[in-house]
This record gives sequence, C-alpha cells and structure tokens, in this order.
Amino acid sequence: MLPTDTVYGLCADPYREAPVRELYRMKQRPADQPCALLAKDVDFLLELVPELRGRAATMARALLPGPYTLILPNPGQRYRWLTGSSPETIGVRVPELTGPGAEVLEHVGALVATSANLHGGPESRRLEDVPVEIRAGAAAVVDGGELPGTPSTVLDLTAEEPKVLREGAVPAADALERAAAAFSR
Repeated sequence: MLPTDTVYGLCADPYREAPVRELYRMKQRPADQPCALLAKDVDFLLELVPELRGRAATMARALLPGPYTLILPNPGQRYRWLTGSSPETIGVRVPELTGPGAEVLEHVGALVATSANLHGGPESRRLEDVPVEIRAGAAAVVDGGELPGTPSTVLDLTAEEPKVLREGAVPAADALERAAAAFSR
C-alpha cells in the first residue's frame, strides 16, 4: 500500500499478471473493471506505453503530474491484465508525490494502483481507514500520514471531447477546462 496525492492506494507490480490478479482478489474488485498504471513521471509513462503519441501525449504532459486518472487510447493493448474489459484503453496516473510515497514510486518506476478499500467501500485518507484484511494481505505498507481523502478525477480522453467519468480531487468543470486548454495548445 502506498500513499498517493489523493488517497491510499493498493498497488502491485504492473508488469506481470499474477500480482495484479492478487490485487483484484484482495480488493474484491470485478475483473472487468480497470485499474490505473501509476508512473513516476510522464516521460517514464510514455516509455511504458510508447503508442501514446500526438494528442494523448499532449494531454498527459499538460495534466500530469496531478490528481487525475486519464483514460487514453491503448492501441497496443498493453497491460491487458489491468485494463479490465476495455483493452483498447488504459487508465494512467502520475501523482504529485512527496515523502515516502515518492521515494517508493521513484525506486520502482511504475505500479498498478487502485484505492486501498474493498470494492465499493469508502476511500482511505488514513492508514487506519484501510480495511484490516487489505492491510494484513499487503506485502508492504507505506505510511504517509493523513491524505486529502478525495480520489483522483477520472477523465476519458479517448474521444474528440473530454468526458469526466468521476469527479474527484479536481471539480469536473475545472478538469474539462484544463483538458480543453491542453488540447488547444
């Protein structure tokens, strides 16, 4: 488990299917729902998913790092084990981290992440808010103190017009305005 810039995240090795399946099992998350690929910085993200060019790369560079999860085209269908039922898209994050969370992500480069709660449960802003069964099953727990507690804003950037799928740390109107400004650059 890792503190992010929004909530505590349940994380795993994104490069192999087995750790991601274990993350889904621990969270009790349906396999058809996607998780996000967390990268230490935008350049590393673009190395992980090299097909992110043009508009997708422009949007990623304009909005990240920050409290956004971006849904982008995944034409190479990379990381199928974390894309749920939509392998043609991928959710990505580059959080603005400090402290121990930043150190871990800098060291490992990338993780698959989802909020450290049981499926449908409340997000965890403090380590003690994380369900006991998740804390007990985690191989490592990084305490980052109290976090903002509002999850990332999820923007679908796969169509001509950006669409907010979940309002979170950034209000929907602000997120859409920032995305539109980024695209017009």
